[in-house]
Amino acid sequence: MSEPRAATSQVVSIAEQVEARFRGGRRVLSLAEFLALFDADPVRHSRDASRYLRDVFDHYGKTAVVHPWGEFTRFNLFDLPWEPAPASNEPRERSSAFGPAGKGVDRPLPRGALIGQEQVQEELYRALSNFAREGRPNRLILLHGPNGSAKSTIASCVMAALEHYSTLDEGALYRFHWVFPSQKTIRGALGFGTSSGEKSAVATQSYAHLSDEDIDAKLIVEVRDHPLFLVPVPERQRLLDAAYRRAGSTEPPSDWLLRGQLSHKSQQVFEALLSSYKGSYADVLKHVQVERYFISRRYRVGAVTIGPQLSVDAMERQITMDRSLQSLPPSLQAVTLYEAKGELVDAAGGVLEFSDLLKRPLDAFKYLQLSIETGEVALAAQNVQLNCVMMGSANELHLDAFREHAEFASFRGRLELARAPYLKSYEQERLIYDTHLTPQVRRHVAPHATEMAALFAVFTRMRKPNPDRYPRGVGAIVSTLTGVEKADLYSQGRAPERLDAESQKLLRSAIKEIWSESDSYPIYEGRVGASPREMRIALLDAAQSTVYKCLNPLAVLDEIDALCQRKNEFEWLQQDPIVGGYHDVKTFRETLTTRLLAAWEYEVYVASGLVQEQQYIELFDKYVQHVSAWVKKERLYNRVTRQNEEPDEKMMTELERLLDVKADATEWRQSFISAIAAWALDHPGTKLEAALVFPQYIKRMREAIFAQRRPAVARLVRDVVLVMREEGTGVDPERRRNALGLVERMVERFGYCNDCATDAANALVRRRFHELV
Repeated sequence: MSEPRAATSQVVSIAEQVEARFRGGRRVLSLAEFLALFDADPVRHSRDASRYLRDVFDHYGKTAVVHPWGEFTRFNLFDLPWEPAPASNEPRERSSAFGPAGKGVDRPLPRGALIGQEQVQEELYRALSNFAREGRPNRLILLHGPNGSAKSTIASCVMAALEHYSTLDEGALYRFHWVFPSQKTIRGALGFGTSSGEKSAVATQSYAHLSDEDIDAKLIVEVRDHPLFLVPVPERQRLLDAAYRRAGSTEPPSDWLLRGQLSHKSQQVFEALLSSYKGSYADVLKHVQVERYFISRRYRVGAVTIGPQLSVDAMERQITMDRSLQSLPPSLQAVTLYEAKGELVDAAGGVLEFSDLLKRPLDAFKYLQLSIETGEVALAAQNVQLNCVMMGSANELHLDAFREHAEFASFRGRLELARAPYLKSYEQERLIYDTHLTPQVRRHVAPHATEMAALFAVFTRMRKPNPDRYPRGVGAIVSTLTGVEKADLYSQGRAPERLDAESQKLLRSAIKEIWSESDSYPIYEGRVGASPREMRIALLDAAQSTVYKCLNPLAVLDEIDALCQRKNEFEWLQQDPIVGGYHDVKTFRETLTTRLLAAWEYEVYVASGLVQEQQYIELFDKYVQHVSAWVKKERLYNRVTRQNEEPDEKMMTELERLLDVKADATEWRQSFISAIAAWALDHPGTKLEAALVFPQYIKRMREAIFAQRRPAVARLVRDVVLVMREEGTGVDPERRRNALGLVERMVERFGYCNDCATDAANALVRRRFHELV
């Protein structure tokens, strides 16, 4: 019996919480109660759709993000911060072919969050701010880009933020309906079949809070008229001006609220009641029930997405003869009432997204040209006033065709174009797959699986730079960049090691210009390449491999090979390779294999325990200190001997050997310290972290030290394969312990499982260590 009682108690508790939220949320109000709310915060309760959406952006805040190609503003709503934080799918450490992970966004994000595209976010906010300044959303924001470039995700995040914000006190939205009390509730009210001389029994009260049994009829205002529309325009303007002055608002009220009028149905009801009440405005307002409403994508309230169907997105129907409304008072039964419906009506107060807008024939959306300009859409019996931010999406092929159309010039002034290209950073691209796809894979996802897909996708999007667009020194360097090197430059801000220090610095300083070089080109960088949708399918197919028990990077490479055979299906596979490895999928595939093996080799070195990463980083930091003192002809304090001593020449010489320094030691050390000084000038107040500032030197040290340990590591990796695949035949107990220890550390430190750790070891034995074992 205790379980039923517990369930009943839970239901009672839930019921009490729902009722408390309902009352606390001020769900149903009279007009007078709403005006009291408005008076307390007039700006909040008088926003049109564009200001409301701009405030949604502001409410969730913004973050400055720094990429190699510049600093941008990221609006937090695109991270869906109200969603529960998912468990991270990342291992505790992530490595690549370059050792420890480079720059990138590694925080776990909810599925559906937007990855990257900060420039598009800034464009959206700029457009909304312009709408707010102009008084209404007078243009359609058209997101354009290649298929699969997150245009729909952007709109989805905006709608999700609207939905959540409307549940908060700051985002409360109100509409009104007309209510008509039953005969038993009121006697003698005009318009309800009684004489004009009788007085209402509830003449001083509003009917807004009557219970359902006390109401004969309720007319829903489907276009969500603002309650202030019940105040005549001249008086409303004075009311708003005074309220905004008291609130100290720097923005005037929106045109929508200053000049907007009741919808056709509401105006008919208002006029009929006013006539019945002999001009008593106060009696008319008793029939007003103000209701709080919430944005909902599921129920198409203030957040609507429509596809390219062939119709006007609003319509109407006559409702006077509807039997469900036969209880309307006589004063309204003779009035012809029309109800508007359709997507434009459903989206009132929020966002209307036209998915693939330009797939419609022009005549199907030509009405938008006038509607956007006037803020109204014309129907047979009425003009419906629009109060929504319109967004659309289009791929580049359809936009190119539309640009050639004679009507484009007249549409252009009513469009706010925002380009959404493919991502050009493989760090960001990887996060797309880790966020949107990894949670759906039922198998363990091995390290580097999504990285292989991200690297390949971004490699295919690179465009050969035009050296004539740059100053002579930069142009000469840029002309030698390969497609892979350019992708590395974007993603990690790392210049090719083949360049000298001065050329590397010059190239890094020009990343922003290289990134934006093709923005004005018809075929801009990020327009053509492998789509995240195509790579998503490749990853899902790889997850079903019968060869591997995990989503293995080797299975991903097999699926990439299969994808590259479908040349007739994809534009990016039909481009001729260009000098520098651009559009050369064979080179890209070879690069992926090389980087995967290098990453695996680095991880087994670290997990072997034979090499300590931190030790040579500390050694390099010590080298920096000693070289600095040597150049300045200073002595260093030795904490052991407690004496000032000369810099350690032996240590410096040994490390320079590891770095494979060919130049004269004096010249090298002086140029090295000059490079540190230049970095310090560019980063005042920032502590020098050698691993980040000189990754190329750390890599050389690592490779030199690894080379010394390579035979021992190769034997250890061979033992892993023997122990895990062949049950350790011929492996003595100590070697077994060491092999199992290596696998355990790969699992704990890098996120492997036993199966994919063994797969990695097996691949290394066959492709990297075969000559040593």
